[in-house]
Amino acid sequence: MGSRLNANLQRFGALSAAEAQAVDELIGASRLAAPGEDMAAEGDPAGPCRVLIEGQAFRHKTLPDGRRQILAFLIPGDIIDLPGVFLNLDHSVTALGACELGSIPRTRLDALMQGAPAISHALWRTSQMELAIAREWMVGMGRRSAYSRIAHLFCEMIVRLGSVGLVSGYRCTFPVTQQHLSDALGLSAVHTNRTLQALRREGLLSFQAGELTVLDWPALQEAGEFDHTYLHLAGRPPRQSLTSARA
Repeated sequence: MGSRLNANLQRFGALSAAEAQAVDELIGASRLAAPGEDMAAEGDPAGPCRVLIEGQAFRHKTLPDGRRQILAFLIPGDIIDLPGVFLNLDHSVTALGACELGSIPRTRLDALMQGAPAISHALWRTSQMELAIAREWMVGMGRRSAYSRIAHLFCEMIVRLGSVGLVSGYRCTFPVTQQHLSDALGLSAVHTNRTLQALRREGLLSFQAGELTVLDWPALQEAGEFDHTYLHLAGRPPRQSLTSARA
């Protein structure tokens, strides 16, 4: 059950066999979450740590008038609320599709972090990677065109999902709507639609019914000004994410 978390942590540095086993034994009970369900809500008190075992989700904040800003997309192995272990949660996390969610009791996590520095460091590196992604998104919304923002996000998801074995032939499940993309990238629905049409028309990708297929990886990287190094993956991303789909 904990293998997704284990794989996620080891993307940032190897753990010993004993440490890997300790991570696998961290997760206690698990539960299923329905599409659109809030798995964590802004203001939740500090509590257990939750891990996304299967499915995809997103972090977001909603303004009083209902406008929503998506802060991040989450994939299997991601910890959805590490800050919520220590502080009240300052954002919400919602399931994109059906998800399986594992729970790590706070006392168990505290003990492991104190007794296993390598695991504590791996968790810290995971949180730093999330901050790196947030910084890249901020640069995109501040300085990139709508065309580049959408291309960059799709590149990011191909590399991230590829790193956990969920990309095949440049095709992956990414169950977002155009409204999700608009809320993540600070674009209007009309602008998002027109930009997706341009990316399709130029033969860079296909995106429909929650399935993303990259048709020209080098061209998509160029369109998004994408350099994967900010993701801080050990070594290079999977080769299927680095060579042209038309090769």
